[in-house]
Parts: sequence; C-alpha cells; structure tokens
Amino acid sequence: MSSLLKDIYSPAFYGRFTEVLTHVLPDFDKERFLSLIFMDGYENKALKERMRHNSIVLHEFMPANFTIATEVVKKIITRLRAERFGEDSLAMMFLPDYIEVYGLDDYEVAVKALEFITQFVSCEFAVRPFLLKYTEKIMKQMQLWSVHENYKVRRFASEGSRPRLPWGLAIPALKKDPTQVLAVLENLKNDPSEWVRKSVANNLNDISKDHPEVMIAIVRQWHGVSKETDAIIKHASRTLLKSGHAEILQHYGLESKSITMTDFQILTPEVKIGDSLEFTFTVTNDHAEKQTVRLEYGVYYNKANGQLSKKVFKISERLYLPGERAVVKRKQSFKLITTRTFYPGKHRLSIIINGEEKELQSFDIFA
Repeated sequence: MSSLLKDIYSPAFYGRFTEVLTHVLPDFDKERFLSLIFMDGYENKALKERMRHNSIVLHEFMPANFTIATEVVKKIITRLRAERFGEDSLAMMFLPDYIEVYGLDDYEVAVKALEFITQFVSCEFAVRPFLLKYTEKIMKQMQLWSVHENYKVRRFASEGSRPRLPWGLAIPALKKDPTQVLAVLENLKNDPSEWVRKSVANNLNDISKDHPEVMIAIVRQWHGVSKETDAIIKHASRTLLKSGHAEILQHYGLESKSITMTDFQILTPEVKIGDSLEFTFTVTNDHAEKQTVRLEYGVYYNKANGQLSKKVFKISERLYLPGERAVVKRKQSFKLITTRTFYPGKHRLSIIINGEEKELQSFDIFA
C-alpha cells in the first residue's frame, strides 16, 4: 500500500509546490530544490522517508531562525490555501514534520506553529515527540486546545493525545496514567463535530487496552447523556467487545446462552495465498424475547514460528426476533497486503456470538 501512497510525491506535486515557494521565498532556487529532492536513491524511499526528506530539503531554503521559519511556513500555507492545493492532504504532512524536526527545543514557538498548521493539515504525528519531552506542559495545552473555536484544533487535542496512536509514537506516561487525557476527552464528548467525536472514541479505545476498568467507568458515566455519547462509547468499546470482556458484554445486553449456532462449515478447507476463505453457519435466537446478537469470527493466523495469532472480525450486530434464524456466509481474503504476511500451514477459524467463541475449525493455507 505504501509503495503506491509514496507516489503522491510526484513531479507534478513538486511542480505545484515549488511554484508556491517561488511566491513566498525571496530568490528561491527551484532547480536546486528539485535536484535535492530527486537525489540518488529517492525512488527507493518509503512514504514516511519521503516526508522526512521533504522537511530536510525545505530546511535548506528556510531562515535559520526557527521563529522566523515558522512565519514562513504560515505564509506557505496561506499561499497553498489561495491555490486550493493540499489542504487536509497526506502529501502536506511534511509541514508539521518540519516543526517536529526543527522545533523540539523551541517549545513555545513550536506549539503556536502546530496550532496554526493543524488547521491546514493534521499535526497528531508531529506532536508526539513534544508529548514525550514535555508531557505535563503540553497536556495542559491539549486541554486549552480542546475548547478551541476551530474544530480541527479540538480534534487535534484528542487525536494528538492518544496513548497508542497507530503509526505514531506511543506515549508511555499516558499509557500508564490516562488521567490528563480523560480531562481533554471530557471537554469533547458532546462536540458538534462528528470527526472530533470519532477521535474521542478512538482515544478511549486506546485507553481500554491498558485500563479496561477506566473504560467501563466512562461507559457508565456517559451512557444516556446524549445519543452522541452513546455512539462514542459504543465505538470506543470495540476492543473490549472483541476480547469478550464480561462487563461490557453485560452492559450491551449481549447474552450468548440463548443463541445457538449450527451448520458451521468451512467451504474452502484449502486456500491458496491470494484467494479467499469461505465459510457458512446458521444462528438462531432461541430466546422467548427479541435479542441483540453480535456476530464475529476469529482467524488464527499461522506465524513464522509456527504459533497462532488470533484476529477478530465483526460480521454484524442487530436485534433478532424470538425464534429468528439466519444463514450467514462470509469470505475472508488472503490477498497479499503490506500490513500482514501469510505463512503456509494450518490455520483456524472460530465463530463468536455475543463474545463467546462457539466453535473452532481448521483450514490450510498454501502458496
């Protein structure tokens, strides 16, 4: 995937970006900039390497004084907006990266720059080193950002303070004690922006991985406050639901005793890498009343060392009427992807109903 994403940095992209720099930087040398960008080995750089490379090359043309340089970055963004170029795009993530690389030792100036830049392109990755170095200080700033007039800054307060941001640096202090994060999320739980509220849910989901008891307490506190908070805590409970956490299952009325599964069959017991696993089963609500049924399946992937690693996938969650029966058929792709390596050998598949693993069957993967 990243081998395709990295091509967002195309000659056409740099052509437009250098035109912007020409308007902002006096005596800008476009040919030199492009020669530094397309240095030997550029084609082999991955996406994040290209982002960092862009920051380093840009620095060659920026004022040495970081405070002045941040003012130039603001001018670049103003021009980019005027050109309707790059707002909220992955390609512009090297602008916050510039602050991360060159502003870590200039806290006050960097924080102001991040607040400005995140209104153009999100800064949640760039703020991570600041969280590591200035945890207490910047978490207080996050609380101020959580009540900012701009929704992108408010979202930055939540997304930036996630203890386990995917693809970003983890913050050990926040993983150990999320108290300061919770203060930020409390300000955002009824935010008018769905984008912000989704970030709140993702942050809470991070916290649930280290502190399930904290997440359970939040569920109880926020339940019924509004339809927005109910949606937040449901989305934030996904890891606990997938792990079959008893209290969260009970909270959502997910009782498995009265739900039966029959006719579980793996239709493709041998799957070639690149093809799909196919399976079917029947689920029945034997309860005298309607019942919420959450259907999931677990794939036990064979690892390089021969051990199995389980990953849970959701099928559906809905009300079943008394006696209702449904035949479920699903496919699970084994097409090659950059985020997972498939190893030939015996794998396993389970069906999970309301958090309870009902049955396991085996299948084989071959090259």
